[in-house]
Amino acid sequence: MNWYLAKIVFRIICGDGEHTPQFDEQLRLVYASGKEEAFNKIRQRGSEEEESFFNNRQQLVQWKFINVSELYKLGEMIDGAELYSRIEERDDADAYTDIVNRKASGIIYSDSHQLLQLA
Repeated sequence: MNWYLAKIVFRIICGDGEHTPQFDEQLRLVYASGKEEAFNKIRQRGSEEEESFFNNRQQLVQWKFINVSELYKLGEMIDGAELYSRIEERDDADAYTDIVNRKASGIIYSDSHQLLQLA
């Protein structure tokens, strides 16, 4: 079994969506036997974490899972390694979503092996 670092992307839609498109990029740790299992496991988690709620203005806020855009096998776990989440605003939501989906396709169909050294 190995540890993987995955970047997953959610789209945040508030109300009718008439705002600058927002995306939350999150780094997540995944424990799996291989790249394909890690990829599928984190995609399932992302789908399960989609949610909708009403904000303080009574507008519907939706967090929609887009896909996994990056996946790295970790060489070793390092105490205090930084993981982050950030909100991304883009002018063209469809173009950004397409980029994330293309990256996801490249992860599972790529023969290259990526090892991330956090030293």
